[in-house]
Amino acid sequence: MGAPAELVLATANPGKVRELRRLIAEWGPVGVRSLAGWSHVVLPPEDGATYEENAVAKARAVSEATGLAALGDDSGLEVVGLDGGPGVRSARYAATDEARIEKLLTALRGRGEAARVARFVCVVALAWPDGRVDTAVGECHGRIAERPRGEGGFGYDPVFVVDELGVTFAEASSAEKEARSHRGRAVRALGERLAAD
Repeated sequence: MGAPAELVLATANPGKVRELRRLIAEWGPVGVRSLAGWSHVVLPPEDGATYEENAVAKARAVSEATGLAALGDDSGLEVVGLDGGPGVRSARYAATDEARIEKLLTALRGRGEAARVARFVCVVALAWPDGRVDTAVGECHGRIAERPRGEGGFGYDPVFVVDELGVTFAEASSAEKEARSHRGRAVRALGERLAAD
């Protein structure tokens, strides 16, 4: 079937919008629209028990409201020393990016390297107007730094040291991040699946 000719991003996060636009461009000529044109669309709360539940709920809500294919995603940071937390509640771990990072670093203060081992997980869901949904998963492995480093990215990027790079996502270039990130891997896997159908 291939990728849709046009889709809407089921997110209000400007950092995700920028990143997803660049990643979806790898699929070929797909018209990517943000939610800005649909002020009446309300994203559902991210209260699912899994990343997939949240991603699918957002994608379906936006597809039903706009009549177009919609791409939703949900992702989280899973830290060994926090028993896999904050996990699916990563975005709600605290009120702001800065507060989330501070809470995370406080929870890990004085803990050894083994406790700082972490991974990012992302599930993307593409909901079609006919009700079908395609999903894909991506992961990126690393560890939590002792303090924030770098000026780029968003969310937990300043404290997530990527195993493959040896720097935080906030220190990496956009190209370096997108080549290795959990979101990049999930979107590429979905694109490959669509191309194979």
